[in-house]
Amino acid sequence: MRMLSIGLIAAMSAVSAVSAQTLDDIYVVKQAEGLPTVSVGGTVVPYKEVTLAAQLPGRVDYLAGIEGDAFENDDLLVSLDASELKAKRQALLAQMATADAQLRNAGVQYSRELYSPRSRTSPGGMGVPNLFDQFFTRPMEDFIGDRDQDAELSADLFASGTQIQEARNAMMQLQAELRALDAKLRDARSIAPFDGVIVSKFIEAGDTVQPGQPLLTFADVEYLQVEVDVPARLRPGLREGAMLRAELDVPARPRAAADDAGNIPVRVAQVFPMADPQRHTVKVKFDLPKGVSEPGMYAKVLVPDFNAPARVNPVVPRTAIRYNGSLPGVYVLDDDGNPHLRLIRVGEPTPNGGVTVLSGLRAGERILSNPGPGIATGWSRGDRSAR
Repeated sequence: MRMLSIGLIAAMSAVSAVSAQTLDDIYVVKQAEGLPTVSVGGTVVPYKEVTLAAQLPGRVDYLAGIEGDAFENDDLLVSLDASELKAKRQALLAQMATADAQLRNAGVQYSRELYSPRSRTSPGGMGVPNLFDQFFTRPMEDFIGDRDQDAELSADLFASGTQIQEARNAMMQLQAELRALDAKLRDARSIAPFDGVIVSKFIEAGDTVQPGQPLLTFADVEYLQVEVDVPARLRPGLREGAMLRAELDVPARPRAAADDAGNIPVRVAQVFPMADPQRHTVKVKFDLPKGVSEPGMYAKVLVPDFNAPARVNPVVPRTAIRYNGSLPGVYVLDDDGNPHLRLIRVGEPTPNGGVTVLSGLRAGERILSNPGPGIATGWSRGDRSAR
């Protein structure tokens, strides 16, 4: 009699526990209508990523850091030994100083010829012969046509002007060589083009590099995107600015960015204008919320299929599904309110945190939306047909 009482008390406790749970967590299976979605896999990539390469041969003199180190815009990342280029620059500056002196001297000679022409200057000397030459002989030569002092003056001025132009050209050539040398000196230094982190590096300090050799990969990992090759038939369901849902390989963080099903919202950022002629896919990029993933992770985007006929399937909360080994099932309540585990076939997730059921359930049936542990159930009559 005592053992029977204990059994009745235990049974009543189990029934009351199930009843309390079912009153709070009973979910009536609904039927969802709409376009089916296709899960397309892609990779999380940085919004901006560059690979810095060597522009000239040399030895790596400085390396700012390792993978994961963050730097701001215009920070120095890699520097090559530029001792030879600096020596050439000093020699070029000396040549420019000489050219500047020649330019100034040519200007002085031009001014001297303009205000004190050599064509009108006597060979030198004092006294009557020199004065007679200046006042009588040279004017007589101009008068009879044996000499033209104006032509001589013009020729001397032209020669002085030519010297000035040659000196200017020499200076311009040296300035151009200096700009080219400064450009090489800039190429010896790799500067961060934006705020970001070193994703990968291919050299170490002391290595010798050649032009075109990759040095490191630098990326902005604060803003991330999912890069997906979408089948061409799904292209009509995508337009820039549209909001879709995505599943991450690692649960989203912060959790506030994800819905009840663990999906996160993504925005169509870019649809490439041309499809791949071999694979017949279109590359599409989706913007991710900040801080929910890392570059290189796997992600799946749920893309609507406008070409497929609309399907009508029951929808249940993801929390209602329990797995018996690898077989999914839900707890269905019978007419007396007793739960029975029934196997189902699950389909694609829905944007509001539900899961479509391909077989095993009908709309209107009652299930436990979040069954707890320790529920004693029997198998439902429909479990065999659901397998």
